[in-house]
Amino acid sequence: MLKTTLFSFLFLTICGVLLAQRKSSIDRQEVIARHDITIHKADTLSSITMGNGGFAFTVDITGLQTFYKDYENGVPLGTESDWGWHSFPNIHHYKRSQSYKYITQNGRQVAYSVQIKSPAEDKAAVDYFRINPHRLQLGNIGLVMLKKNGQRAKLNDLKNIHQHLNLWKGELVSKFILEGEPVIVYTYANQQKDGISFKIQSKLLREGRLFIRIAFPYPTGAFADKGTYFKDTSAQKSYFNYIANKKGYFVHQLDTTIYYLNTNWNSDVSIDSSRANFFLLKPKNTDQFEFNGIFAQKKNLVKKNLEQIKNDNFLSWEKFWKEGGAIDFAGSKDKRAFELERRIILSEYLTRVQCAGNAPPQETGLTYNSWYGKEHLEMFWWHAAHFALWGHPELLEKGLNWYFTIENKAKALAERQGYKGVRWPKMVDNSGNESPSSVGAFLIWEQPHLIYLAELLYRDKKQKSILEKYKRLVFETADFMASFATYDSLTGKYNLGKGIIPAQECFNAVETYNPTYELSYWYWALNVAQEWRTRLGMQKDQKWAHILKNLAPLPQKDGLYLATQSTPDCYAPDSKVTVDHPAVLAALASFGPSDGLDTAVMKRTFFKVKKVWHWEHTWGWDFPLVAMNATRLHLPDEAVDALFKKVTTNTYLPDGNNYQDSRLTIYLPGNGGLLSAIALMCAGFDGNTTPTPGFNKKDWKVKWEGLSPLP
Repeated sequence: MLKTTLFSFLFLTICGVLLAQRKSSIDRQEVIARHDITIHKADTLSSITMGNGGFAFTVDITGLQTFYKDYENGVPLGTESDWGWHSFPNIHHYKRSQSYKYITQNGRQVAYSVQIKSPAEDKAAVDYFRINPHRLQLGNIGLVMLKKNGQRAKLNDLKNIHQHLNLWKGELVSKFILEGEPVIVYTYANQQKDGISFKIQSKLLREGRLFIRIAFPYPTGAFADKGTYFKDTSAQKSYFNYIANKKGYFVHQLDTTIYYLNTNWNSDVSIDSSRANFFLLKPKNTDQFEFNGIFAQKKNLVKKNLEQIKNDNFLSWEKFWKEGGAIDFAGSKDKRAFELERRIILSEYLTRVQCAGNAPPQETGLTYNSWYGKEHLEMFWWHAAHFALWGHPELLEKGLNWYFTIENKAKALAERQGYKGVRWPKMVDNSGNESPSSVGAFLIWEQPHLIYLAELLYRDKKQKSILEKYKRLVFETADFMASFATYDSLTGKYNLGKGIIPAQECFNAVETYNPTYELSYWYWALNVAQEWRTRLGMQKDQKWAHILKNLAPLPQKDGLYLATQSTPDCYAPDSKVTVDHPAVLAALASFGPSDGLDTAVMKRTFFKVKKVWHWEHTWGWDFPLVAMNATRLHLPDEAVDALFKKVTTNTYLPDGNNYQDSRLTIYLPGNGGLLSAIALMCAGFDGNTTPTPGFNKKDWKVKWEGLSPLP
């Protein structure tokens, strides 16, 4: 008994010491608070997105979606979810096969779903399936404020603006004054359901000069749907059904799609529904109004009040910040340290609210549509790999599980093209239907992502249950990769292509073969798949082994790695392919040397790319990519410089979003890529012995915890 008691005492003491050490390592709440968002003036590029990972609600300076037209060309005030999709009626009975174009690939005809210009009927079919299904803007919830003269207040009528997002709590407080009367709005994202809650405090409520507008837009069918189209009412209808005790639900039906906004509030209201698909909720005899709304595919009662939802929200965010990785640059001499820390913290926040749902996100997250709201599977690594690297593998796994739901369609795509296994499409809707694309149909670098991300989940705890769960998808992915490689009898090697477009999308599919990055990734991923078989007590696959032994070597010329074997003059002064993603550097970035990669050659390639690349024609995740390559080459100053390269697409807005241009005002792969790069720069990679290899010790004081090394 004494021994048991002594052992228990020692065990608890050691645990207490370890917990104290972890707690004292980084004051997480203090670091997070340094980067709370505070806004003092209306800025249409400083919208704030709140959400739970699979649902997001983006607000303006009022804490709601009041001035949606003003923000339309900035960061729009969207409301989107994983599940909210819609199709215009297919009245012409178009078939996906109308988008197929057969190209000769390695001596046989292969059908690709592409953008056809003629005949007119087939072009119309292609356009239909690019647009449909599209992600829905579910609704707009904002304020209507009347001035003393009865006119509606405009954005510039708001004075003394002070908006503060408490990142640790996930609480947004928006304060402003309208004609001398203060208004305070508290906004919370529901972490258990797909909804938003808010509380308004103002005498304007009692005076009938402030009320709530709920409006349901109709989809535009445009590349970017920003949730501001309310003109077409013929194909949609909305109504409100009051239940009792200040509860009810709104119904929105558009074509054959129907969904609900389930609600409750804390005081009596009158509801004006005189305009189609618009509802005005006018509180009675109160200076404080609380509202809870949940968007859903079924009608249901909202059982919790605002205080309960707020507390759930606080606990969820506190748990997120405490359990994941953390970093602290305080004390660094480099003047860029605070800004880098800001970008990291806000990227953690943004990807948590927009990229942690039950399906891969689109490139603009859950704020507004890009490419009609479609998921781009080549971007899923950049959206979600960091969750596992930053101590939140469960958030990665939510999205990875979606691949099971589209497995049959991925298998059908592979079969249609004469391959084994599963071919993961590039541009897809939520059901896994491939969208016609003259670029996306020929991409292949999204294929190994499934293996990489499953490997990250396994590396987290090395549980056999992960191997058992994902082995079928891993092996089917590897089967496709093996069957896609083509044997060249002249060289005795297996090639990738012709008939591909690499990650650097400026190449002609018909002529391109053996891109350096894809060859490296193929080799790395097939090796990992073989290792999964070994871990499971299975024999190695002989076909995979044969390809690994005979895969084409990485193409070189003049001591440099080439973008592709088919472009030997890619670095020439008149070259037209030093644009877009510098993907050749990706052959040594997210994973270590593979397929015989020579780091000395890659180092020369790094500096060549740095010198000749047209950086103004790049994307937000390219800079983390360069930083990862530099880190693995033991060039820490180059790694940090890459993250701060002065290019428009490397801009990070006050709300933390990675800005690209007026078409893509937010770009989540840049945020996710930054977090993966920082994990590598801090925790290193397999075989690395240098602490924090991405930062020099002279100028940077780096404290980190809870990060995992990359393969």
